Amino acid sequence: MSVFTLPQAAKEEALLKELSALVEHHREHCEPYDRILAASGYEPATSVAGLPWLPVRLFKNLELKSIPDDEVFKVLTSSGTTGEVSKIYLDKAAAATQTKQLGATVQSVLGPKRLPMLLVDTKAMLKDRRSFSARGAGVLGMATFGRDHVWALDGEGHVDVDAIREFLAKHGGEPFLIFGFTYMVWLHLYEVALAQGLDLSNGILIHSGGWKKLIDQAVSPDEFRTRLAGVGLTRTHNFYGMVEQIGTIFLEGPSGGSLYCPDFADVVIRDPETWEELPPGKPGLIEVVSTLPTSYPGHVLLTEDLGVVHGIDDGDWPGKRFSVLGRLPRAEARGCSDTYKEAA
Repeated sequence: MSVFTLPQAAKEEALLKELSALVEHHREHCEPYDRILAASGYEPATSVAGLPWLPVRLFKNLELKSIPDDEVFKVLTSSGTTGEVSKIYLDKAAAATQTKQLGATVQSVLGPKRLPMLLVDTKAMLKDRRSFSARGAGVLGMATFGRDHVWALDGEGHVDVDAIREFLAKHGGEPFLIFGFTYMVWLHLYEVALAQGLDLSNGILIHSGGWKKLIDQAVSPDEFRTRLAGVGLTRTHNFYGMVEQIGTIFLEGPSGGSLYCPDFADVVIRDPETWEELPPGKPGLIEVVSTLPTSYPGHVLLTEDLGVVHGIDDGDWPGKRFSVLGRLPRAEARGCSDTYKEAA
């Protein structure tokens, strides 16, 4: 069952009701959140864009949770590179819901069956607790949607061509899943496939993050897709997400070029000077909304990313379609894969 079904008007009506209820829920159960709203002169919203937002950086400075300590099931941390990390508190119900909805989102492009999976990373990465929070959690989270997992890199971080060849010999004749951070896929899969003549034509790639290093190499998202098509990999889906709204990802549609919002989430593009919502075609700061954060007040977050809405109800799936343009100047580099150190 797809989670990309609601036209924008129907989605906003449903989201406004659910998110407004979440505002009241978090006001009642999270004292710092209640104080923030009281200080800002909060009044009930009449639109999704009118809902009170929190700057995503606030989760680095405050303990924001709407559950008692004895109900904390899991604490997730973000991938900040300056030593400051966000802490996200989940109870069992919130953890189960985010896993379920992430699965439903991914199944929109993978189908209901778990596919053989090639992970463009090294298993050794999971042993490094410093990077595990971001990159490791991302890899492990996606790994649940595959089977017969094979790691494309060995324990030293070098490409394991033999392992990739064996995987393709066994599974390459039918659909299979590939996951990796964007820069890793470019460096350790695309370039190797090109050099070794590997056939990836039955692969479905899901990737995220790491665009900064590609931009440094003058590789645009369009060129990324075109080059990968040159080694047979035509089904590629970038996604945008963050630990502060765990379980919610904005997924690239089959045609490429735009990210889409699942039925339980949306984006608002704001003018960074006036904070007003901007119309399609005007770039600004990305605000992400989601009904999934019930154990902490992360349901309406102003990010430090720049983006633009390209259109509404006019793409592969209903609702807004948008692109991420990059980080706000001087904003902290979040970098799941940008913190990757190339093997010597």
